[in-house]
Amino acid sequence: MWLQKSALLQLFLSIISFVLIRSDEHEHKYEPNEEVVLWVNTVGPYHNRQETYPYFSLPFCAGPKPSINHYHETLGENLLGVELEFSGVNIAFRGDYTKTEYCSVDLTKEKYELFVYAIKNHYWYQMYIDDLPIWGIVGEYDEKDESFWLWTHKKFELGYNEDRIVDVNLTSEAKVKLSPGMNIKFSYEVNWKKSNIKFEDRFEKYLDPGFFQHRIHWFSIFNSFMMVIFLVGIVSMILMRTLRKDYARYNEKDIDDLERDLGDEYGWKQVHGDVFRSPPFSTFLASLYGSGCQIASVVLIVVVFTIIGELYTERGSLLNTAIFMYAVTSPVNGFFGGGLYARLGGKLWIRQMVIGSLLVPGFVSLTAFLINFIAIYYQAAKAIHFTSMLAIVAICIFIILPCNLIGTLLGRALTGQANYPCRINAVPRPIPEKKWYTDPLVITIFGGLLPFGSIFIEVYFVFTSFWAYKIYYVYGFMLLVFLILLIVTICVTIVTTYFLLNAEDYRWQWTSFATGASISLYIYMYSFYYYFFKTKMYGLFQTAFYFGYMALLSGILGIMCGTFGYTGANYFVRIIYSTVKID
Repeated sequence: MWLQKSALLQLFLSIISFVLIRSDEHEHKYEPNEEVVLWVNTVGPYHNRQETYPYFSLPFCAGPKPSINHYHETLGENLLGVELEFSGVNIAFRGDYTKTEYCSVDLTKEKYELFVYAIKNHYWYQMYIDDLPIWGIVGEYDEKDESFWLWTHKKFELGYNEDRIVDVNLTSEAKVKLSPGMNIKFSYEVNWKKSNIKFEDRFEKYLDPGFFQHRIHWFSIFNSFMMVIFLVGIVSMILMRTLRKDYARYNEKDIDDLERDLGDEYGWKQVHGDVFRSPPFSTFLASLYGSGCQIASVVLIVVVFTIIGELYTERGSLLNTAIFMYAVTSPVNGFFGGGLYARLGGKLWIRQMVIGSLLVPGFVSLTAFLINFIAIYYQAAKAIHFTSMLAIVAICIFIILPCNLIGTLLGRALTGQANYPCRINAVPRPIPEKKWYTDPLVITIFGGLLPFGSIFIEVYFVFTSFWAYKIYYVYGFMLLVFLILLIVTICVTIVTTYFLLNAEDYRWQWTSFATGASISLYIYMYSFYYYFFKTKMYGLFQTAFYFGYMALLSGILGIMCGTFGYTGANYFVRIIYSTVKID
């Protein structure tokens, strides 16, 4: 019962965060001299944005003000490793402070080594004022005399528009050369200035239009659009010209039986008695298909919500929305996965429902769990708390499973009838030898090239925003790329399915899914290139974190694109075999 209440509470907070919430730190209005809280968050190496540690893991000191308890508002903040702690620094709205010492640290040998390690690895720290992030560098290394310098003074320049904070800036000053045994005094000052920035536009300074709206980005969208037109033309040619000739040959009434038999010894019609045969491992195929439909629904909804509500401006809102939408779209998984399993003649529908419900959450949790061991060892802020793990388990058990069950029952009742246009032969037809390029493995490997090419540039922008200090905000581009990827994947899979069937190979179900899913192979291969040539990451933690989450991204994208491919191929196969005359 406690787990269920915890999960419901986390989901309720997630709903409020992306739909309703506009509380203290999200839209705060201040009276003159009212307290403004400076939260300290995390520190970490500049070359790996995702490797973060609690701010006070370095021997910084807090100010004299009494501490303020901060709780994680949402599950998303827990999973993102947000560790807000009160700085103890006194800041009042529109109240200027001259240079003021707020604490000091006696630099023991252990503390000295911690600061030296942080400076060597280019550590930065993050703070928040009224939900606006600010960053500062810990110190600098002087190569001339091999000395280490620590910034000890923080100068805050804050902009206000009437009763709201609209701009925050931090300047690090007063370098101090580090040596064991010294006493370091930390100070700060605050300067307020009136600003014309609107409260709704205050986040725009963190965006980088010059990077994300570069003409290369626009050119890539245009190039992908032309690829769509080309592929749609190929598919139309196959449907309108090639198949028309096949129909004319297969349905010709003026030739005798012998000539018909001689002219009917090859081609896709030969496998009409096996093309709708249930594939092996149909339980797993149906589970993947249902999961892919759910992932596609979540991606589309989250992208649209982000375009409308600018979720990237609020801490953890994007992840909260994704978690919430994945939970509430669980009936989509059951409806499509359960319906497909019934059409394939599956009997163990409860087992399929459970596998489909837990397939993606299990994949995500297993990957995160393995990475979490390393994060715990390094005492990183990204280490997932035990309560967050329990909340995720509770969401899976008490929300996702029941919703998936409802969807499965509806899917089996409404779409469970096969209604195949051709009868299935009792004995499977042997598959003849064929050209190497029509082998399912070859088709699968090369089938992901064009879909990957259509999103290649967008993948670079997404990687850069996640692994570097960029905030991805061009979700209109992402929506266009999502639709382009959908069309390209379906077109490529239809073409490869036609070639496969024309080679009298009826194993199109798994081949079509694998053809669409093979994009994950190219995404993961590209992640190796990006790691070695576009980042400066090193060490066990950064390497494991990077390749672990890249595998997670590639796998989820592969499931979604595999679903696109299977859907297009299934529609194509039904059309061509429902039109041809079968004796």
